[in-house]
Amino acid sequence: MTELGSVERRRTFGIISHPDAGKTTLTEKLLLYGGALRMAGAVKARKANAHAVSDWMEMEKEKGISITSSVLQFDYRGRRMNLLDTPGHADFSEDTYRTLAAVDSAIMLIDTAKGVEARTLRLFEVCRMRKLPVMTFVNKMDRPGKDPIDLMDEVGKTLDIRTFALNWPIGEGRDFRGVLDRVQEKAYLFERVTAGTEIAPMQTFDLDDPALAEEIGEDLYEELVMNHELLKEAGDEWNLEAFLAGEVTPFMFGSAMTNFGVQQVLDAIADLCPPPRPRPTVSGERDPNEEDFSGFIFKIQANMNPRHRDRIAFMRVVSGTFERGMTVKVARTGKTLKLSKPHSFMASERSIVEDAHAGDIVGLYDPGELRIGDTLYVGKDVRFQGIPRFAPELFSRVILKDPTRRKHLQTGLRQLAQEGTVQLFFREGLGPVDPYLGAVGQLQFEVLKERLKNEYKVKAELETAPFRVARWIQGPDEALAWLKRRQDYLIVEDRDGRPVVLAQTPWTLTYALQEAEGLELLDVSPLDVQD
Repeated sequence: MTELGSVERRRTFGIISHPDAGKTTLTEKLLLYGGALRMAGAVKARKANAHAVSDWMEMEKEKGISITSSVLQFDYRGRRMNLLDTPGHADFSEDTYRTLAAVDSAIMLIDTAKGVEARTLRLFEVCRMRKLPVMTFVNKMDRPGKDPIDLMDEVGKTLDIRTFALNWPIGEGRDFRGVLDRVQEKAYLFERVTAGTEIAPMQTFDLDDPALAEEIGEDLYEELVMNHELLKEAGDEWNLEAFLAGEVTPFMFGSAMTNFGVQQVLDAIADLCPPPRPRPTVSGERDPNEEDFSGFIFKIQANMNPRHRDRIAFMRVVSGTFERGMTVKVARTGKTLKLSKPHSFMASERSIVEDAHAGDIVGLYDPGELRIGDTLYVGKDVRFQGIPRFAPELFSRVILKDPTRRKHLQTGLRQLAQEGTVQLFFREGLGPVDPYLGAVGQLQFEVLKERLKNEYKVKAELETAPFRVARWIQGPDEALAWLKRRQDYLIVEDRDGRPVVLAQTPWTLTYALQEAEGLELLDVSPLDVQD
């Protein structure tokens, strides 16, 4: 195989799906087929302590869901694969949005029985906003589901995107045997293995090989050939450029639980998904082949190793070569940082990184200097476009059980807010004392309480606050003063000192926009968008 350049070798991608579509299972099976695991731990077996490798927090193991984003790096067929596993639960959508800012493509996972679900639609729109190529994997083909042609039609109409079947299922439900590669016209038949923990044995046939009809039966063979011909007549030719432009989503079919079709997905990622591409800055684009190093922080996670109380900032390398021990500049503060202990990850397992290239994800020890969205660089000034922080929809206050733990509480809240676990809003004159907490979903508050207890030894209860809407305030001082004079609004500040209005109903904010001249209310933080 010809040696590929460092940038061309990279594939940095994420998986998006509605909860329960099988995202964590597919993640593990990609690692299995990529050689990063010798045996996959089935998600169903978690009660027997066989937890998925990408879910390392205790609550994830207990609930069987992904709460945090994991970084999973492995090599496959000469490619360096950077898989960013994201939370599937809707309550952790912000963490997913931040992660999608760090990938070059996405795999959209769809349950064959359920089709396009609400969460899938929302995440696809984020991918479209970022102009990411999206590949579709229809999962659970070994169970009863929708007709594949109807499913492609549903995706095309609901998401307003063209579809193309890269492969086609051979049988469905209990009769699911494998997939047909429609471009190469080769059939792959699989054998079931116990609990899908090992790579499934596979037979390969040309479509016109009589042995294929003998293997799967004449009826199923005739149906397969008919569907293949119908798709050729009704559909377009495969167009790689249209996929890379986000104009078409290629379909693949399989079953992550039984490993049917997983290798075909991994091959498609290696062959079709793009390497790192130019990335927008506030003043143009940064080419990944540019010599000077640059990168940005898209995630911060404290206490990945509770014994060491460490804080890791996850950085996406955008250009140049990252080297261990290098000194970089932080665009937001102008300060310099020496990056002496960089790590790569396989979930909670980590190893020292000597160098990394565009597309790679590096974990940096953060002494508290970094924030989500920060640009790090060497040489000429650069600042990447920021990562949005969305307005929360649920609010609460902390009731501290032991007042002697107040400093620990404040430390925990500050660090967890910097990670994005919750958002903090401070009342004028009170500083860090008794802030309001904001979240997108209730489960974020449960995670907060659990992590305060386990990582900061703080027992706290949360009291629901009466607010349902938060908006960042922009406009003249007179508009802000008008809001402060009213008793039906509470004006607070976010952690960056930006004014935020909390209200009990959207209607009251509509009234404010009508009455306060020049007032603007934003549901995305202006600081993060600009920085």
